[in-house]
Amino acid sequence: MLVRVVVKNLFSFREYTEFNLLPGKFNRLPHHVQHVGNVDVLKLSAVYGANGAGKSNLIRALALLQRLVMTGTLPIELITQTYKLDKDGAEKDVYLGLEFVKDEVPYYYGITINKGIIIEEELQISGLGKKDDITLFIRTDTNAEKNISLTFSADIAVDSDASQFRSFLENEMLERNKPAFFYMKNRKNVVFEPFKKALEWFEKDLVILLPTTKARAIAKLLEKQDQFSTFIRDTLQTLGTGIADIHIESIPIEEYFGQDDIDEAERISAKLRANPQKNNFSNSANQGVLFTLENNRVFAKKIVFTHSSGSGLVKFQYSEESDGTRKLIDLLPAIYFVKNAEKVFVIDEIERSIHPLLIKELISKYSLDKETKGQLIFSTHESNLLDQAIFRPDEIWFAEKNRDGATEIYTLSEFKEHHTIDIRKGYLNGRYGGIPFLGNLKDLNWDKYAEAN
Repeated sequence: MLVRVVVKNLFSFREYTEFNLLPGKFNRLPHHVQHVGNVDVLKLSAVYGANGAGKSNLIRALALLQRLVMTGTLPIELITQTYKLDKDGAEKDVYLGLEFVKDEVPYYYGITINKGIIIEEELQISGLGKKDDITLFIRTDTNAEKNISLTFSADIAVDSDASQFRSFLENEMLERNKPAFFYMKNRKNVVFEPFKKALEWFEKDLVILLPTTKARAIAKLLEKQDQFSTFIRDTLQTLGTGIADIHIESIPIEEYFGQDDIDEAERISAKLRANPQKNNFSNSANQGVLFTLENNRVFAKKIVFTHSSGSGLVKFQYSEESDGTRKLIDLLPAIYFVKNAEKVFVIDEIERSIHPLLIKELISKYSLDKETKGQLIFSTHESNLLDQAIFRPDEIWFAEKNRDGATEIYTLSEFKEHHTIDIRKGYLNGRYGGIPFLGNLKDLNWDKYAEAN
């Protein structure tokens, strides 16, 4: 579960800025609070803000940290996207920090970067402010010249095999722009288990969905998991999409491409045979096709829908469904898994292309369900969700630019509103900030631009 995110000097964040899932002293919706790893965390949170206020930047920063840890490669944005309204921003440190709980153990991972060089990196078992942190490793360097130093916990220092790895990593393997954390995932020694658990959280428990993200595994899930398939089918029917059923067609890749595209079929087949565990997904023309290797044969898995008509059932391809339906299908796996698994789903612009009533119904169902296991965090403009029957005050965050153009974030709970207050109306009236400053549009003379043309 996610506890907090800290970011500094990246995108629109200038100073240390924290977003957290720590509950305040509210009695409403008590089932939204889950006790894990000796800390209470909230299971739901929404971030509001005007266009350009920085709410999406928070999610982008989190996505960059995940990519850094999982690939072992420094994303270029951590060099080029420092806070630009500070003339010295490019010279200053970028900081990203993340506190989370995996298997009841709280971790904190933080990294400091200066002009593409990792100045400091650390992984701790967090004391959560209640007791001392336990440092698993800390890596330091300087931006002037290479001076990498690695210090590990006592368990590793006294283990002969593990200590040799530390020396090899520090002196032979580790580059100045590569995170040391990345190299822990393949260690066999038991003393590295805490590192591998923390890495597993980044890889398997944290799921970030950006507006361009496609639900790539949905075809495989629909085919292999009956419970998931039933959930998707029932939800699409209930939400009035016109879809009567959804299923998967499995087609040999040679038939799918035909003779005209035999080279592409061979390319995909060779790629899958080289790495059988890695499925290949096609984005072309919104096809929603997944290529898999089964019994040494490659198949194209196509999502197919059926709609009811006066003359019977009519088959629709994935590309023939509306943008809103496709977006809903991309979102539904997140709703399913955040309900049934201890995963963290972070979604940017959750309402994109989806009707306001549909998105409110989905979020309400998640909010009121007392059996949900995961966390759902999202950014949105959708004011219809601002309902105290759905959210606690500590679950609603606002992003707003200050006078210097830097993003600041804060919660509704800072306003100490009564639980009967219409927070949607207050938000649209600007009571809490986080809305666009429109100026006086009456003074904008559009006619003169038409005359000029």
